[in-house]
Amino acid sequence: MESTTEHHKKQWYDKYYKIMLLPPVILLILSFIYLASFYSKNGDFIFKDSSLSGGTTITLNFDTNVQNLETALKQKFGDVSIRTITDISSGKHIALIIDSSAQPEDLKKEIESITGKKLTQDNSNIEFSGSSLGENFYKQLITAIIISFILMSIVIFALFRTFVPSVAVIFAAFADIVVSIAVVDFLGIKLSSAGIAAFLMLIGYSVDTDILLTTRVLKKKEGSVNQRIYGSFKTGIFMTFTGLAAVLPAFFIVTGLPDSFRQIFLILSIGLFADMINTWLTNASLIKWYADVKRIK
Repeated sequence: MESTTEHHKKQWYDKYYKIMLLPPVILLILSFIYLASFYSKNGDFIFKDSSLSGGTTITLNFDTNVQNLETALKQKFGDVSIRTITDISSGKHIALIIDSSAQPEDLKKEIESITGKKLTQDNSNIEFSGSSLGENFYKQLITAIIISFILMSIVIFALFRTFVPSVAVIFAAFADIVVSIAVVDFLGIKLSSAGIAAFLMLIGYSVDTDILLTTRVLKKKEGSVNQRIYGSFKTGIFMTFTGLAAVLPAFFIVTGLPDSFRQIFLILSIGLFADMINTWLTNASLIKWYADVKRIK
């Protein structure tokens, strides 16, 4: 027999679950608008670093005046991006990462001239990729993401064999990717090849909670639909927070990580936050709606 509290929760959810669809839909629409504006200004949906667009990346392992260095390099080469890596606990400088489309020797000489230090293997690291190689690699990564998404969709349709639940799972995963890209662009992050790979990983992270929810609600018979949704929520939110507990400390606390690793952790964190919205507001509401229409108990 239902308690009074459980009865009120059931009434509240039955009354407002359709309205709960609005926030994630509005967020997705705003993300599309932002990405369209971003594309019109930049000719692409993301900022690409030198590993994708071609160019030079130089990592400096010594202290220098960042502002003076950035100003001088931008006057010389124009498209220069500088990122500082510090220890979050002590604020100690760890490294300085410089990206530019300039040739390695030209950029190296200019940095040596500005800092007054000769760049060696002990105090710096230099990486270079050609523009055609970077562009080709970028296209291959995007193709891999598209193919992965298509294969994931086929598996979802084969698993549930019903249109609405399958589309709900795919839509939630798609929304996670779109919102995450919009947030990354808003933060002004230049994506590396590792960052693109993180979106590939995010597809897997996105669908696991959606599959858990859909399977429990439609294929299990214990309890009511609301109880199965709530049970899925408790398990799924624990899974998500476990993932966040793994990647957030690695991003904020662990020092000495390569910048590509930190980018992966950041993108996964953003994606997991987006997944909580799209799974437990969007997908849960759609599945609840579907269950009501089909009179699933």
